Amino acid sequence: MKPRKTCPSAFVRFVVEARRRAAPSDERMMRAVIRLFNGFQWKTLQRSGGPRWHVDNHVNLQAARWVTSTTTPEDAARSKIMDTRIQYPEARRDESVVDDYHGVKISDPYRWLEDPDSPETKAFVDAQNAITKPVLYVQDTLESEPKVFLDPNTFSEDGTIAITSSSFTEDGSIFAYGLSKSGSDWRTIHFLNAHTGEKYSEILEKVKFSSITWTHDNHGIFYGQYRDQQGKTDGSETLGNENQKLCYHVVGTSQSDDVVAVEFPEEPLWRIGAQVSDCGNWLIVTPRKDCRDNLYVTNIDSKAVFRTNKNAPNYKLVAIDLLDYEQHKWVDLLPEHPENVLDWAEAVNGDKFVACYIQDVKNILQLHCLNTGKVLRTFPLDLGTVVGFSGEKKYSEIFYQFTSFLTPGIIYTIDLKNEEKPRILREIKVKDFDASLYKTSQIFYKSKDSTKVPMFIVTRNDATLDGTMPGLLYGYGGFNASIQPTFSVTRLVFIQHFNGVLAIANVRGGGEYGERWHNAGRFFNRQNAFDDFQYAAKYLVENGYTTSAKLTIQGGSNGGLAVGVCVNQRPDLFGAAIAQVGVMDMLRFHKFTIGSAWVSDYGNPDDPKHFENLLKYSPLHNVRIPQDDIQYPAMLLLTADHDDRVVPLHTLKLTATLQYTLGNVPKQKNPLFAKIDTKAGHGSGKPTMKMIEESTDILSFIAQSLGLEFKL
Repeated sequence: MKPRKTCPSAFVRFVVEARRRAAPSDERMMRAVIRLFNGFQWKTLQRSGGPRWHVDNHVNLQAARWVTSTTTPEDAARSKIMDTRIQYPEARRDESVVDDYHGVKISDPYRWLEDPDSPETKAFVDAQNAITKPVLYVQDTLESEPKVFLDPNTFSEDGTIAITSSSFTEDGSIFAYGLSKSGSDWRTIHFLNAHTGEKYSEILEKVKFSSITWTHDNHGIFYGQYRDQQGKTDGSETLGNENQKLCYHVVGTSQSDDVVAVEFPEEPLWRIGAQVSDCGNWLIVTPRKDCRDNLYVTNIDSKAVFRTNKNAPNYKLVAIDLLDYEQHKWVDLLPEHPENVLDWAEAVNGDKFVACYIQDVKNILQLHCLNTGKVLRTFPLDLGTVVGFSGEKKYSEIFYQFTSFLTPGIIYTIDLKNEEKPRILREIKVKDFDASLYKTSQIFYKSKDSTKVPMFIVTRNDATLDGTMPGLLYGYGGFNASIQPTFSVTRLVFIQHFNGVLAIANVRGGGEYGERWHNAGRFFNRQNAFDDFQYAAKYLVENGYTTSAKLTIQGGSNGGLAVGVCVNQRPDLFGAAIAQVGVMDMLRFHKFTIGSAWVSDYGNPDDPKHFENLLKYSPLHNVRIPQDDIQYPAMLLLTADHDDRVVPLHTLKLTATLQYTLGNVPKQKNPLFAKIDTKAGHGSGKPTMKMIEESTDILSFIAQSLGLEFKL
């Protein structure tokens, strides 16, 4: 996890992100879930000779239930959904669309769903849906009461405009912030006088995948712009983005006057990151083509410190003289640790830096000497994750935010010159939540090839391993991302009120153990990640935590891909499956928006060898009717109409394929649902009510699919 600088380090004012509105409280979530199970006004949809399907007029999927007049003990044992054979909306199949991949003919009958603006696609979305924010505060001192500095919840009536990036000038006088609409990756950059609250007139447009980097004279910012982008920039487009330019904008001038500082016309897919050095004299430019980068930490005159994985799979810090930068002259400031992964580092207090390591998926936070790399102290942390950090080289005060499965959030602070121990600045309290009622453990299970894979397990203290608990298994496994402990009210509702077990499997492909772990789950090793996920499910069943009929598998984005693959390969392992904004068409993913960057993990379908590997597991191309009496688990596919990260066509095409292939199969009684959110994107910037609605959808779907009873 990269450190987040949420505020300037001129601590006369300390601005913090308050998650009061961004994370639904336990009480609000309880009300939503209780309301769900305590009766609605129902309407009934019925097809001739089929089951009745009851749907609430207002809440759709979260209030859905199914009934039938007859059932068998075997059906009830598998799932209390009973007979859920539903008349799915018919989707036109265009059998004429056939692609030739290196001599292999691949049919793509739902290619028309790739056009999000066509009336036919919109009708398909409507038919599927028919069946189925943070606040910035400021305080004058660390002890004074915080006051609202900027509230994005007031930017729109429906709460779909969110702050997605921000940065102060060095002197704290101007606040620059990026706004996203409907969860899109596109943003506009705005400027605010931090003293008076007055907004500057200019708005920077066509901004995407961009940092906001101030020059130290407080006059302007560097930012990334797709100034040649044609057509829509609202998140509903599917075209890729090319020719990003790093521009410089002077506050108080028109965007048309901005200067192009850096561009790479010979590399149209590169994205350009930028940082101004701590001394203010250097602009560090970081071109990115895929999902990797090396991070600038600090500099002393012309000698800069970078975090790199060059000959260091667990990462290290190297010192490079920018005026004499031959590789053989690089100096290791902080050598690679043999086991722990260096997650990030930040210079603080003049001659020191803070380093954050990942040790068996938990964080270690240390203070080091900038001249020698020597460890000066280790800050105490429980089992959990450092999710935010604020500190600068010119200040002695640092702030860091900690969370865990059972800790909503604590902000610690310490003055490195005057204090020996960190103290709590602010702690989030969730009403009626008692952490002592739960327990967290970490186990290591063997995967298919005997590799030991870590997994966190969270249960109630009174849980018994007799196979009666419903299970929720989550995984990701890609792009060097580490899935560490974080707090979730939704998951705790599942644990407490359904007596459930939560399991987080740290499968290969992630960054939990550095580049070795990442490489073990990418390209031709992708199947390792899917095997790890499936063997996590087997471990939970074999060790009495749950049964296959009571187990839900869940993942989002790259994790949604894993869900789609695992359901195709082992439908018998799961009672329900939830894939959120998943990558499902592995033969065409690289053709849309930012998908070309993912070839670093998946491979390129235009390469014959990669194509053969991708075709083996692509969820869209491997839907089959299972053998014997096995059926697909109950499925909920979630996407959003403004997701320009993983465009909704992935989910739409898989939904149509599942319903066409399995919808009329007599043994397929479990439902195959899709829900397409409107005015929402890949996940960031989602307003509170949409977050609550989605969480309620998910909990309702699990409860109905597994036949669970909500208990207070």
